Amino acid sequence: MDTAAPTGTRARTRRAILDAAVSVLAKNPAASLADIAAAAGVGRTTIHRYFPERSDLLAAIGAHLLELIDVATTRARLDDGTAAEALERVCQEYFELGEALQFAFENPQTQSVDWETETDADRALARLVERGHAEGTIDPDLPPAWVAEALWALLYTAWQHTRHNDVPKHASLTLCLRTLRKVIAPGG
Repeated sequence: MDTAAPTGTRARTRRAILDAAVSVLAKNPAASLADIAAAAGVGRTTIHRYFPERSDLLAAIGAHLLELIDVATTRARLDDGTAAEALERVCQEYFELGEALQFAFENPQTQSVDWETETDADRALARLVERGHAEGTIDPDLPPAWVAEALWALLYTAWQHTRHNDVPKHASLTLCLRTLRKVIAPGG
């Protein structure tokens, strides 16, 4: 397996393979490496250079998702506006990762990542909730861990609502954000 930290072209190729793998496998978990290679715009041998076995690719998807969560957390601009506004941006950014995260949660082969270990994104979210407590925009009776778990539960519900009820993504996100506002409202 390619364990060196990829840079430049290698990093872009690796990321393209991982993004394509998530997209293809989310639609068809039995898809072949050739299908993934075609979606990534690379040859099958290129995939094998990065991920010699299918299991290596699946394991890398979990770590890739943690990176995507970190990037989404940064994009949410946690220091801009009120904490409640920033939490809504976090929700919007995470919502866009739905296909990838649902795939990971539904496929045990990607579980080589320890989802329970606290990440930088987890710590940033906890600090955001604490700021919301201090400024009065997030109910102080809701611990940061509870708010984070409620956020993930709402996101999962929104993803499932879109997937199983043929609801447009924007409609599910609107419902998710509306519910989040009510959940975190002071005096709830």
